[in-house]
Amino acid sequence: MSKQKNKKHSTTKNTQKSLVVTGVLEITRSGLGYVVVNNGNGDVLVRQGNFNTALHGDTVSVKIIKESATTKKKEGRIVDVIARRQTEFVGHLQLSTNFAFFIPDTERPMPDIFIPLDKLNGAKNKEKVIARLIKWDKGDKKPEGEIIGILSSEDENDAAMKEILAQAGFPLSFEKNVLAETAQLPTELNQKEIEKRRDCRDVLTFTIDPVDAKDFDDAISIKKIKNNLYELGIHIADVSYYVEPNTALDDEAYSRATSVYLPDRVNPMLPEKISNELCSLRPHEDKFTFSAIFEITTSGEVKKQWIGRTVIHSDHRFTYEDVQAIIESEEGIYAEQILLLNNITQKWRKQRFQKGAINFSSQEVRFVLNEKGKPIGITIKESKEAHQLIEECMLLANKSIAEFVANHKTKDGKEIPFPYRVHDKPNEDKLTPFIAFARKYGHQFNIDTPEKIAASFNEMLQAVQGLPEQHVLEQLGIRTMSKAIYTEKNIGHYGLGFAYYCHFTSPIRRYPDILVHRIVASILKDKPIVDKKMEEKCKHCSERERAAMECERAGNKYKQVEFMQDRLGEVFEGVVSGVASFGFWVETVEHKCEGLVSIVDLNDYDEFKLVESEYALVGRRSGRQFRMGDKVMIKVVAANLEKRQLDYEWVPNSNSNKKKNTTKSVSNKKKKRK
Repeated sequence: MSKQKNKKHSTTKNTQKSLVVTGVLEITRSGLGYVVVNNGNGDVLVRQGNFNTALHGDTVSVKIIKESATTKKKEGRIVDVIARRQTEFVGHLQLSTNFAFFIPDTERPMPDIFIPLDKLNGAKNKEKVIARLIKWDKGDKKPEGEIIGILSSEDENDAAMKEILAQAGFPLSFEKNVLAETAQLPTELNQKEIEKRRDCRDVLTFTIDPVDAKDFDDAISIKKIKNNLYELGIHIADVSYYVEPNTALDDEAYSRATSVYLPDRVNPMLPEKISNELCSLRPHEDKFTFSAIFEITTSGEVKKQWIGRTVIHSDHRFTYEDVQAIIESEEGIYAEQILLLNNITQKWRKQRFQKGAINFSSQEVRFVLNEKGKPIGITIKESKEAHQLIEECMLLANKSIAEFVANHKTKDGKEIPFPYRVHDKPNEDKLTPFIAFARKYGHQFNIDTPEKIAASFNEMLQAVQGLPEQHVLEQLGIRTMSKAIYTEKNIGHYGLGFAYYCHFTSPIRRYPDILVHRIVASILKDKPIVDKKMEEKCKHCSERERAAMECERAGNKYKQVEFMQDRLGEVFEGVVSGVASFGFWVETVEHKCEGLVSIVDLNDYDEFKLVESEYALVGRRSGRQFRMGDKVMIKVVAANLEKRQLDYEWVPNSNSNKKKNTTKSVSNKKKKRK
């Protein structure tokens, strides 16, 4: 059983008769449960009869009923469900004359859900459906639910994506009260509200987004003040104007905490009327925004800044491809302004790396889908200057907002509770073996200070560009890094090299940004919000962010497997992307599709053992190595959509392996066996 590291709501309290602890319930496939707590006293075993309506992933209170004096292992009974992780499920309907039951598709045991006949919503017997849990009182043997969606048996893609979202606890639709509140929001801008704001509608303003984007939550404005001095505006959709605290809409946004981006869809944090209409900074429309406006020189020096609520009018909608074409050709609409901004932001980028930010390159895989969502091609999107232009502007805004809040105090002189975005220095346990490995390629690391470690990383990353070991050193270097999280305890952002950082620029798709907007607005009114639950909210948002990332990985993996299903038996060049005692993973060069080469198949050639310090599997007799970063040829032998798993087979090829003589002898051995 995997133990969660991102435990939340973990507390302990003494009662008169026993101990009650709070944590997250994990149910194994065998049916045993464990309440994962982080009080340092170990997890609590819960047997099936003691779940008391709790389901996998729920935050619960559990009463300790037994504890071993020798092993300190605890057993308990769940006494309360504090928060449900998942309320929507994918499964099948079992319909009889007088009743109906929903049978969930899950590997973990959970009861069937009773569906009243007036809550079938048109679903028929044996259909694959989505059910929502609406009631499960203590003492009831069966939960009660309603059918909220019917999945077409012909559209496996749709069902698979929805199942990924539901299993991670992301609702697939908005409830009626949320949609009712959204419908009441005004579609016209209030004139009295406009008069309270800085009016930026006469300044040249545009958006730059992916070609398929619909929620434009940031815009850039640029105006010349005098020679060598310009006004740069970074305008962010003012979601907090529409989404007010203590409403069903806000509760739903907080519960989701983030939009989830899958290969063929977005599962939004906010209803479409807000994300794609009211708050989307669409061209030729007046919009309310929250802005950070800077006076900057052509050399990139920031002379002055202003933060506040604004009203803007976007003059043009660019795609990244549009802007990149202007940068490369130096021609096109608003070319002068685009080229000026590109020149300034490239200087900021260079300065950032010089000051300690780490320059890990990234590639984003995008699937070309047909009308049914089936992948028919894969493209690799790389970060170009157009992307970097927007990135640097957003980094400036996020950093400036965090600094602005940090420089203000509560009425009694204390720090204002605030969701900083922090990133700790590298994990020492991972960094030490990585440094030893990098030294084999001639790269020396100075570990005297965190800043010198960052400088060593950048020197290495620059030196390996275009070399065979680039991929392995980049991937292993990323794995030494800590995970960025939200917290009110600011420790700075190591990867970016910022002492203060937050998320301000994407409130349509991230709840922490809404919190940031509200706090900044309260400071501007000289009435700073003091939220005593800020750290709890930060933990929740961090956990939901991780869940969304897992969904995105699962969605991408599903599409990879689906894409490779049509390529069984084909041979591709790949790069070893990971090693374990049971085999090694290979990512194809052409498609970036990762699959496993099992050690069971390799044992036909030699007896391979994992050598962790070399990140390699090494043959006992031949000395043949499969090390991270090595190029190999593989054949696609299996593609399991249900498990989202690709199986590859190593194809011995002298042109793709370093030890040609070893490969040749191994290849000959196999021929003799045949």
